[in-house]
Amino acid sequence: MGDLCRRLKDVSEAGIYRLNCPAEDLRASATEGGFIVFEADIANASGKGEVLAELARAIAAPDWFGHNWDALADALGDLSWCPASGYVLLLHGDPSGEAVLGDILDATISFWKLNGKAFWVFIA
Repeated sequence: MGDLCRRLKDVSEAGIYRLNCPAEDLRASATEGGFIVFEADIANASGKGEVLAELARAIAAPDWFGHNWDALADALGDLSWCPASGYVLLLHGDPSGEAVLGDILDATISFWKLNGKAFWVFIA
C-alpha cells in the first residue's frame, strides 16, 4: 500500500485540500484503498443550477435528487448506491464562489468522520 493510500485511510485527516499530486496518482491510491472517486468539473459552471447538475452527475445521484442544496447535502450524506470504504471528490474548479457548497462539503466530511469513513475533497 502506497503512502498516499495510507494517508487517505486516515479518517481524522479528511478535509478539503488543494491537489498537490497528479490526479492519476490520487485516483490510483483511492482505488487501491477501496475508495470511490467522484470527479466533477465545475470550472465553467455558471451558477448554482450548473454546479448542482455537475455534482449530481459525478455522484450518479439517484432519481430522488431534487437539484437543490438540501438534496445535495442529503445525497452526499447517504451514498448508499456507492458503497465504499471511503470517498474522494475531485473538483476541477474552485467552489469558493458558492459559499453554500463549501458549507455542505464541510458538513459532509464531518458526517462521514463520525461514521468512521473518510470523505476527502481535492480541488484541482
